[in-house]
Amino acid sequence: MARLTADFWVRAYLRRLAVEDIPAFVTARGDDTAGAVLVVVATLDGQARAFQRSFDFETGARMWMELTSGPEADVAASVASQRRMDPDLWVIEVEDRQGRHLLDQPGLE
Repeated sequence: MARLTADFWVRAYLRRLAVEDIPAFVTARGDDTAGAVLVVVATLDGQARAFQRSFDFETGARMWMELTSGPEADVAASVASQRRMDPDLWVIEVEDRQGRHLLDQPGLE
Protein backbone atom coordinates (compact mmCIF):
# COMPACT_ATOMS: atom_id res chain seq x y z
CA MET A 1 0.00 0.00 0.00
CA ALA A 2 1.38 3.43 -0.93
CA ARG A 3 2.17 5.77 1.93
CA LEU A 4 1.82 9.52 1.99
CA THR A 5 4.94 11.59 2.44
CA ALA A 6 5.33 13.15 5.86
CA ASP A 7 5.08 16.65 4.40
CA PHE A 8 1.80 15.83 2.61
CA TRP A 9 0.32 14.21 5.74
CA VAL A 10 1.29 17.18 7.92
CA ARG A 11 -0.24 19.69 5.50
CA ALA A 12 -3.46 17.66 5.29
CA TYR A 13 -3.63 17.31 9.08
CA LEU A 14 -3.14 21.04 9.61
CA ARG A 15 -5.91 21.72 7.11
CA ARG A 16 -8.32 19.36 8.88
CA LEU A 17 -7.58 21.07 12.18
CA ALA A 18 -8.12 24.49 10.58
CA VAL A 19 -11.54 23.41 9.29
CA GLU A 20 -12.50 22.66 12.91
CA ASP A 21 -10.99 25.98 14.11
CA ILE A 22 -8.32 24.18 16.11
CA PRO A 23 -5.04 26.15 16.07
CA ALA A 24 -1.95 24.10 15.20
CA PHE A 25 1.62 24.89 14.21
CA VAL A 26 4.65 23.01 12.95
CA THR A 27 7.25 23.60 15.67
CA ALA A 28 9.89 21.30 14.14
CA ARG A 29 10.09 20.32 10.50
CA GLY A 30 11.39 16.85 9.79
CA ASP A 31 12.25 14.93 6.66
CA ASP A 32 9.74 15.73 3.90
CA THR A 33 9.49 12.17 2.69
CA ALA A 34 9.81 9.77 5.58
CA GLY A 35 10.01 11.75 8.81
CA ALA A 36 8.02 10.49 11.78
CA VAL A 37 5.46 12.83 13.34
CA LEU A 38 4.79 13.76 16.96
CA VAL A 39 1.63 15.68 17.83
CA VAL A 40 1.68 17.72 21.03
CA VAL A 41 -1.71 18.81 22.34
CA ALA A 42 -1.53 21.77 24.73
CA THR A 43 -4.73 22.44 26.64
CA LEU A 44 -3.64 26.00 27.53
CA ASP A 45 -3.79 25.27 31.26
CA GLY A 46 -0.15 24.25 31.64
CA GLN A 47 -0.83 20.62 30.67
CA ALA A 48 -0.03 18.78 27.46
CA ARG A 49 -0.02 15.36 25.84
CA ALA A 50 2.26 14.05 23.10
CA PHE A 51 1.17 11.40 20.60
CA GLN A 52 3.22 9.26 18.26
CA ARG A 53 2.13 6.95 15.47
CA SER A 54 2.48 3.28 16.22
CA PHE A 55 1.49 -0.08 14.76
CA ASP A 56 -0.67 -2.84 16.15
CA PHE A 57 1.47 -5.82 15.22
CA GLU A 58 -1.45 -8.25 15.60
CA THR A 59 -3.69 -6.46 13.10
CA GLY A 60 -1.16 -4.40 11.15
CA ALA A 61 -3.26 -1.29 11.79
CA ARG A 62 -1.66 2.09 12.28
CA MET A 63 -2.76 4.02 15.34
CA TRP A 64 -1.80 6.97 17.50
CA MET A 65 -0.68 6.31 21.04
CA GLU A 66 0.16 8.67 23.86
CA LEU A 67 3.91 9.05 24.32
CA THR A 68 3.72 11.24 27.42
CA SER A 69 1.45 13.64 29.28
CA GLY A 70 1.69 16.07 32.16
CA PRO A 71 3.00 19.57 32.74
CA GLU A 72 3.73 21.29 29.43
CA ALA A 73 7.41 21.81 30.34
CA ASP A 74 7.87 18.07 30.99
CA VAL A 75 6.20 17.15 27.71
CA ALA A 76 8.37 19.70 25.88
CA ALA A 77 11.50 18.16 27.45
CA SER A 78 10.42 14.69 26.30
CA VAL A 79 9.77 15.96 22.77
CA ALA A 80 13.16 17.71 22.72
CA SER A 81 14.79 14.42 23.72
CA GLN A 82 13.00 12.64 20.87
CA ARG A 83 14.19 15.33 18.43
CA ARG A 84 17.79 14.88 19.56
CA MET A 85 17.52 11.16 18.82
CA ASP A 86 15.71 11.70 15.49
CA PRO A 87 16.41 15.00 13.72
CA ASP A 88 14.03 13.93 10.91
CA LEU A 89 11.11 14.08 13.36
CA TRP A 90 8.23 16.48 12.71
CA VAL A 91 6.57 18.12 15.73
CA ILE A 92 3.13 19.64 15.46
CA GLU A 93 1.67 21.61 18.36
CA VAL A 94 -2.10 21.73 18.67
CA GLU A 95 -3.60 24.30 21.05
CA ASP A 96 -7.08 23.45 22.23
CA ARG A 97 -8.63 23.90 25.67
CA GLN A 98 -10.74 20.78 25.14
CA GLY A 99 -7.73 18.71 24.08
CA ARG A 100 -9.13 17.98 20.62
CA HIS A 101 -6.59 16.59 18.16
CA LEU A 102 -8.70 14.65 15.60
CA LEU A 103 -6.14 11.81 15.53
CA ASP A 104 -8.93 9.35 16.23
CA GLN A 105 -10.78 10.29 13.05
CA PRO A 106 -10.69 8.09 9.92
CA GLY A 107 -7.89 8.86 7.50
CA LEU A 108 -5.45 10.17 10.09
CA GLU A 109 -3.98 6.88 11.15
